[in-house]
Amino acid sequence: MMHDGAFSDPARERQLFARRLFFGTLVTLLLSIVLSLRYFDLQISRYEDFATQSNNNRVLVRPLPPARGLIYDRKGELIADNRPSYDLTIVPERSDNIEQLLSELGKLITISERDLQRFRKQLSRRRPFEQTTLHINLSEAERAILAVNGHRLGGAETSARLIRHYPHKDLFAHAVGYVGRINERESQAIDGVKYSGTDSIGKIGLEKFYETQLLGTVGSEQVETNARGRAMRILEQTPALPGDNLTLYLDSDLQRVAFEAFNGERGALVAIEIETGGILAMVSTPSYDPNLFVTGISQKNYDGLLYSKDRPLFDRSIRGQYPPGSTIKPMFGLIALQHNIVSPSYQINDNGYFYFKGIERPWRDHNFARGGHGDGVDLSKAIIESCNIYFYGLGVKTGIDLLSDYGSQFGLGARTGIDMPGERPGIMPNRAWKKGAHGQSWFNGDTINTSIGQGFMLTTPLQLAVMSARIASRGDLRTPRLVKSINGIEQAPPPPGTNINISDKHWDYMHKAMEDVVHSSRGTARSISQGLDYKIAGKTGTAQAISIDAEEKYDSSKLEKNQWDHALFVAFAPVADPKIAIGLIVENGEHGGSSAAPIARAVFDAYMASQESATLVNR
Repeated sequence: MMHDGAFSDPARERQLFARRLFFGTLVTLLLSIVLSLRYFDLQISRYEDFATQSNNNRVLVRPLPPARGLIYDRKGELIADNRPSYDLTIVPERSDNIEQLLSELGKLITISERDLQRFRKQLSRRRPFEQTTLHINLSEAERAILAVNGHRLGGAETSARLIRHYPHKDLFAHAVGYVGRINERESQAIDGVKYSGTDSIGKIGLEKFYETQLLGTVGSEQVETNARGRAMRILEQTPALPGDNLTLYLDSDLQRVAFEAFNGERGALVAIEIETGGILAMVSTPSYDPNLFVTGISQKNYDGLLYSKDRPLFDRSIRGQYPPGSTIKPMFGLIALQHNIVSPSYQINDNGYFYFKGIERPWRDHNFARGGHGDGVDLSKAIIESCNIYFYGLGVKTGIDLLSDYGSQFGLGARTGIDMPGERPGIMPNRAWKKGAHGQSWFNGDTINTSIGQGFMLTTPLQLAVMSARIASRGDLRTPRLVKSINGIEQAPPPPGTNINISDKHWDYMHKAMEDVVHSSRGTARSISQGLDYKIAGKTGTAQAISIDAEEKYDSSKLEKNQWDHALFVAFAPVADPKIAIGLIVENGEHGGSSAAPIARAVFDAYMASQESATLVNR
């Protein structure tokens, strides 16, 4: 019989036990280290992250978009305000299945493909737990449907907000502009924090130029939510600060009078308060309803505006560049008088044609068919009856260098600096300009064309109004402005530059000649003088829309209307103490005296009537 001790090896067993103990201890130690590191990571290193995420399961931080600043006219009438709207928004983190939610919502209310596309684009650039708009301007019936079905629409919410509204519709569309939904390019350029909860931005006009002032400052609120993401109560709130309110120089009554006076014709008018440089009226016709753009214009409506032959989206007042025609004759006359190139007594004989040595082709006068303006044409008569032949000679005598230099001082050929985006500079041509633009030298023929506002010369209606104001004010260089005050604080306009250096006697002479354009029996704008109890000084202009051969007679009956001459008019009133200056164009209106001047008369009448009313009230 064998004993148990024969099979026992205590030393070996102790060694095995020791190895097992060491291995177990090592594993335990390693696991303890891993656990400790993980604990450290969770409880210390990433505590803030997890605490935030945990809190987000209970607390939702929502941005509070500010109310956009209001815009008033000079009399306190609202021309851009805000109205309440209800939108359908979604917080994807609150939904178990976003695609299923979208499908359910589509069964309850009309969700367009455009809504879905815009929603998915916004998802890619939003912040976590931020509301994303799916559908705007919910009707009362749609809000009721969503409220009844709210228990099964986790993540969806009806949100109230303010949207821009333009009560005057097309009256101020170009000057004030409009806001529209932020596009992808804009979203990459703006500060995402400042625009939290806001999906619109100024697109054109004052809405764009003063975007920073109008926007306001975003606020925030912490909202306690339940397990389905429904708001239960507000825990903390930082109110949003509304944007600044703008008060403009624009006068709604004058604007309406000017707009209606165009009677549907294409054109533009700018009226300036001479003392301040404030814009009293700025009209571009035809116009459009800016409310269409606020929440996203339909493709059909946009195509209708974009492809219209009348180009209603085009702001003719600051972007339309037209030959000024004879409206620049008073300015060129002043330059020639100041530099003794002609005297008030200098006269010519106008037989309807002007020949320049070395050039066979003549330049003609619009009155050439009747043999011109005859003998004894001095500068005053050349202004009153708009004699081209006189100014052809005057232009050659003066030279393009002097004409261009002074033209710039009168506001031509450069942006005026008005507080609006998109202004075009026009062209006040000279030698350097032609060399740069066309690679050619300047010729006397170019000067002759420029002397009657044709050839290369282009101006905007705003520039014509500025020129008119500077003539009226005897050379006061004021920058035109639209905004008068911000939050009631008067805005200091840019200081005026040094007055245009022209003698008082020449200003007197030209004011009288321009007065006779309206009030003398041979003036080209005499048709608007009937019944006036104040004096208007003006100058008509006609600018060719197409080229007519020297030997041909202009006959509009043989042309399409869009080939007719443009009609222009510059003017100021009252002559004794000028208060308001106007520049305007009627596209294809043919004659400044019959088409453009009556529009200016309507605006002058309205302005003078308002001044009389203000005087009576203040007595």
